Amino acid sequence: MSDYLANAYPQLANRLPRLSLADLPTPVDQGVLTLGSVSHDIAIKRDDLTGTLYGGNKVRKLEYLMHKAARRNARCIATFGTVASNHALATALYARELGYDALCFLSHQTKTSSAARALNLHLQIGTEIVRYGGGRRNRVAILREHLHDRQVFLIPPGGSNWLGAVGFVNAGLELAAQIAAGETEEPARLYVANGTMATAVGIALGLALAGKKTEVHAIQVTEDFVSSPESMHRLLTKTAFVLHRLDPAIPPDLAAQANYRFRTGFLGDGYAKSNDTTDAAIALARSQLAIELEATYTGKAMAALLQDLGEQAGIGSVMFWNTYNSRPLPISSDRPTDSDNLPGDFLRYFD
Repeated sequence: MSDYLANAYPQLANRLPRLSLADLPTPVDQGVLTLGSVSHDIAIKRDDLTGTLYGGNKVRKLEYLMHKAARRNARCIATFGTVASNHALATALYARELGYDALCFLSHQTKTSSAARALNLHLQIGTEIVRYGGGRRNRVAILREHLHDRQVFLIPPGGSNWLGAVGFVNAGLELAAQIAAGETEEPARLYVANGTMATAVGIALGLALAGKKTEVHAIQVTEDFVSSPESMHRLLTKTAFVLHRLDPAIPPDLAAQANYRFRTGFLGDGYAKSNDTTDAAIALARSQLAIELEATYTGKAMAALLQDLGEQAGIGSVMFWNTYNSRPLPISSDRPTDSDNLPGDFLRYFD
């Protein structure tokens, strides 16, 4: 049974159906981190394995969002992201797999090794790529030009609204079931990258529904205009409110029960910009835990975990929630021979 939310709350499931896109439940691995002369047990929730087409945390959100798109009789799925956005790529891949047109409004970011591959894969699967940016007037004009008179279902950045967060309420209940089955112990702390916030919000609410005391450490990896304690609280409160309204069996005080901390101090110089601390965390995860992380999201979350283990005694058992897609992208980073469908200023990512 992979739909733990539906199993626990059938009335809610009837009102919030989902597509089956992810391979669930994702496993929990056990590893050991040695810092100096001290070894620490660490559990790893392998959400990098959510799907064979594309893994990572976005797939859980898309199960709910794309079902809503089907109910709206959409012909095209559109979303937002930067050129290397895992969310934009996952959305386009699953949209095309389900027979939709895919439209991505992409903006510039710091050059990363994955940007060229992501753009090439968009071109390969036929994503309609639109350069998105500028002031508010310009962005509104772009949306009007490309959305007018089309049957488009528009997914927010990161898939992060209350409905996207429901995918991770389900994930929190999934983890609680794995704890109950003895697959892993209940962690005192759970570390997860916090970009557009729906992942951390959903996990915290799901664990609260299951009566777990785990403290979710949401590590900020985006600028304040994207993620902040205030905006996270609003998303958490709205998600809990809607769930209770759809099914009164959901506790009315669920938001107050959620145990989480919004953590700052690991963003560094900005979104997608790495630093020595992040690079060291990625290298340590590779050498000691045999997992591949990246510098935009998961490397910074791992850096927070490592800092806490090194500085704080007696924090209890720890879990790292790996949100990064580990499925290899079948594409190169070579400059495309046919770039007619690529905005000209995106060619800089192939230099």
